[in-house]
Amino acid sequence: MTDFVGRRRELKELREDIARTGLDTLSGRKAKAPRARVLLVAGRPGSGRTALAEAFVREVADDYPDGVFRTRLTTPGGETVATERAVRGLLEGLGQPTPPGAGEDELSSVLRSALDGRRVILLVDDAADPQQVDALLPDTPECLVVVTAEGPLTGIPDVRPCTLGGLDTPSAVAMLAQHIGDTRVTADPRAAETLAEECGGQPAAICLAGGWLAAHPKASVSDVAKQLHDMPPGTSGPLGRAFRLVYESLPQPAQRTLRLLPLAPAGVLDSHTASALAGCSVAAAQSTLEDFAGLGLVRHARDGLFLLPGCLAPFLQALLQAKERPAEVQLARARMLERTVRLLHSCRAMAEEDEDAAREKLDGLPRALRFADRRAAATWLDTRLPALSAAASLAVADGALDTLARRLVAALVRALAEHRGTAESAPELYGLHRLVLDVAERRDLHREQAAALLNLGDLDAETGRTQEALERYRAALDAGRAANDPYATGRAMESVGGAYQELADWHRASDWFGRALSQALARGERADEARLYGRLGNVHTYAGRYGDALRSWRAAAAGYRKLADVPGRAKALSEMARIQEYAGRPEESLHTCREAVELARRAGDLRLQAALQVRLADTLDRLGDPAAARLHRSAADRLLGDDPAACEIRSDSD
Repeated sequence: MTDFVGRRRELKELREDIARTGLDTLSGRKAKAPRARVLLVAGRPGSGRTALAEAFVREVADDYPDGVFRTRLTTPGGETVATERAVRGLLEGLGQPTPPGAGEDELSSVLRSALDGRRVILLVDDAADPQQVDALLPDTPECLVVVTAEGPLTGIPDVRPCTLGGLDTPSAVAMLAQHIGDTRVTADPRAAETLAEECGGQPAAICLAGGWLAAHPKASVSDVAKQLHDMPPGTSGPLGRAFRLVYESLPQPAQRTLRLLPLAPAGVLDSHTASALAGCSVAAAQSTLEDFAGLGLVRHARDGLFLLPGCLAPFLQALLQAKERPAEVQLARARMLERTVRLLHSCRAMAEEDEDAAREKLDGLPRALRFADRRAAATWLDTRLPALSAAASLAVADGALDTLARRLVAALVRALAEHRGTAESAPELYGLHRLVLDVAERRDLHREQAAALLNLGDLDAETGRTQEALERYRAALDAGRAANDPYATGRAMESVGGAYQELADWHRASDWFGRALSQALARGERADEARLYGRLGNVHTYAGRYGDALRSWRAAAAGYRKLADVPGRAKALSEMARIQEYAGRPEESLHTCREAVELARRAGDLRLQAALQVRLADTLDRLGDPAAARLHRSAADRLLGDDPAACEIRSDSD
C-alpha cells in the first residue's frame, strides 16, 4: 500500500468542518435533536475519496478514543448493500448481538443504543443515497461520521461536501514515484509531470500507469505518457485510458481471468475464486492475483484476500459482456459456486471431533481444498462470510442454478452451525433460510418450503417474535400438506401449539398439540407420542387442569418406559410429582418423586437427582418432617454443590 500524498487543503477543511456551524443553523431552520457530525467526501470513482477519508480518520482518531468502525454501502460491482447487513456488520464490530430477522428500524435503534455515550468514528464508504446513511447516524454529537459518495447527499442536514478533483501536479508526481521510484522521475521530471497530467491527476489512473511502469522497468515515462495521449478520444477519460494500457499489455490468459473477476461475489477474491472462474490451478491463480495487485487492478486485503476496485468494475463488466459468451459466463459462475460448496464441505469436516468421521468427509477432496486444522477452517469461514453470503444470494438470484443454490446454502448453514453454533449464527442463518424459501417458492418445492418456514419460525420464536413465528408455522403446515409430508405437517402442528403456548392461549395450544399427537399415534411414532403427551401435560398444568395434566404425564411416562428411555421417564415422573403437589396430594407426590429419584440415579443424571432431592425436601417440609427434609437437601448439596440454579427441573417439552 502506498503512502498517502497531497490533499493537505482538503484535510484541513475537513478538520475545521467538525466544529463549524451547521448550514441549517445559519439559514435559520429549526435544528433537530443533536446527532453525530457528518462529513462528506464526494468524488468520482477513482478520485481517491476513500484514501482521503482514511487519511483524515487517522489524523483525528485520537479524539475519538472508543474506536473507528467501517462499513461499505455499495459493492465493487455497483450493487447497493442492504442497510440491514451494514448495520449488522457495525454491531458485530461493537460486540453487540443482533436479533435474527430484525428489520432495519429495529437494528438502527440497537446501533444507536450501542453508540450512546461513546466517542467513535463511523467511516461509511461509497454511500449511494442519504437513506442508507441516515439509518446509521448515532443520536449523539460526540460521534463523528465520515461518508464517501459520488455526489452530494441531499436530505442529511448540516453537510458540506468536500468535493475532490484531481491531485495537484507535485502530489501526482510524488504518487507516481511511490510506484516507480525516485530515479526514473528525477531522470525526466517533465515526462513525469506530463504523465500525471495525462492521468488527470486521478489517483486510480496514476496507480495503473505506475503499476505498468513498475512491471516494465525498461520503458520510459515519456513513452507511457505518449501512449495515453494517443489513445482514441472515446476511451472513457484518463482512468479508461490507463486501464486499457494495462489490460492490453496482459497475456491472453490473464486478460480472460481479469474479465471474469466481476463474477466474484461482493468483489472479494482469493486464489480459489480466481482458480474456479478461470479454470486454472490454485497456484497459477494466486500468482495472477499477485501480478494484478502490482498493476493496480486489484487491491490486497487481509488473510489472503484481494478486493476488486469499484472504479474498474464498469470497464471489466463491459469487457465481460463484449468478449465472453453467456454460456461461458454461466459455466464460470457455476464452477466458482461448486468450488465454494466443496470448500464449505471441507470447512465443516474440520469441525468434526471424530478424526475418522472427518477423514471420511474429506475423502475424495483434492489437497488444495483441505484446511490445515479446525482453526484454519474457522478463520476461513469468518473472513469469507460476507462473500459466502453474497455467493448464496447470487446463486439464488441467478434462477438457472437453483440446485446448486440449494446445495450452497445447505453447506453454508451446516458449516456455520458446526463452527459457531446455531445461536451465534442465527442472524446469518435467518437470511440463508429466506434464500432457500425464495428458491422453494419459485420452483414449487413444497417440502423445502415447509422446512425453510419451520426454520424461520423457530428463529422468530427464539427472539420473541411469537406472532411472526405463528404465521410461519401455519404457512409451513400448508406447505407440508401440499407436499404430503407427514413429518413436516406434524412438526408444524406441534410448533403452532408451541406458539399458542407462548401466547398463553392454553385452549388453542392443547388443541394443536392434540392434533400433532393424533398424527403421531396413527403413524406409531413412539418418541413423538411421549414428547407430545409431555407438552400437553405442560399446557394443562399452566391452565390449572391438574387432572388432565396428570393423565398426560402418566401417558408420557408410559411411553418413555416402552422406549427404555430412563432419563425421559424420570423427568416425566418428576413432573407428575410436581402436579400432585399442586393438586394438594403431598403423599402421592412424595411416592412419585422417590421413584423419579431412583430412575435419575440409574440414568446417571446428577442434575436431575439433585433437583428431585430438593423437591423431596420441600414436600417433607410441608408434611411436617424437617429432619428428613434436611437430609435430602444435604444430598442435593453433595451432588452438585450449593448452586440453586443446578436444582431447577426443566422437562424436554418445556
